Amino acid sequence: MKKIFWGFCLFVLGFSNSSFGQAVKSGEKLVYAGSYNMSGLMTQLAQVTMSTETVSTSKNAYLHLSCELSTYSKWDSFFKIRDIYESYVNPANLKPSLYKRSIDEGGYTKKEKYAFKGNTVNSTTKRKNKPETQKKFTIGASTQDVISLLYKVRTLDFSKFKVGQTQNLMIVFDEKQIPVTLKFMGKETVNAGNLGKKECYKLSISAKTDALKGKDKNLIWLTADANKIPALLKFSIPVGTGQLTLTSASGI
Repeated sequence: MKKIFWGFCLFVLGFSNSSFGQAVKSGEKLVYAGSYNMSGLMTQLAQVTMSTETVSTSKNAYLHLSCELSTYSKWDSFFKIRDIYESYVNPANLKPSLYKRSIDEGGYTKKEKYAFKGNTVNSTTKRKNKPETQKKFTIGASTQDVISLLYKVRTLDFSKFKVGQTQNLMIVFDEKQIPVTLKFMGKETVNAGNLGKKECYKLSISAKTDALKGKDKNLIWLTADANKIPALLKFSIPVGTGQLTLTSASGI
């Protein structure tokens, strides 16, 4: 159950015609406390760290987007999680070239790699005690991996959105394209860790999957400024509810 929960914790974190803007820059680091509803109480179980850095090869420069999730040590004996999600994107438009996912959840391990070339993805997957598999499949021109899409969303100009306005998106996850709809729900002020109280854009996320439950139950708050930092996320899935709360932001 916890494996499903934290997988979709990152799925929710991971949400046009926008272009790369000042909302995303190299050297940014965001740290979150991940909580799960246990017996009616929201209990902090894990830390999620998102970071960006510039990396270069002999031919190209990329923006490396990283998301790491680790349960706090006191919970490791209950259900230990060590997950890393990475995306290497074009700094000019945030289109992914390479996506990597390494999960270690309660003894279950899986390593996944997507190499993007145009509308084609070559994937390699290795699960615990199973042989490596490879697959080639086609995606839409605007489809992105779960990590790069979150940063792409932060380049949207929500100041021009009207309450109830929607934006259709597409992600690729577990070798499948999943349609996602983002709905603008107005503004609210929330706590944003070391940034203090911040006015935020409130957004509802829905997807064509059975894993997300309830209408307007999966929510994200982005600071209503040039950075559009995800300050708070709440979500509802078949195994329970939870949230991610920003504790610190640096390099913004």
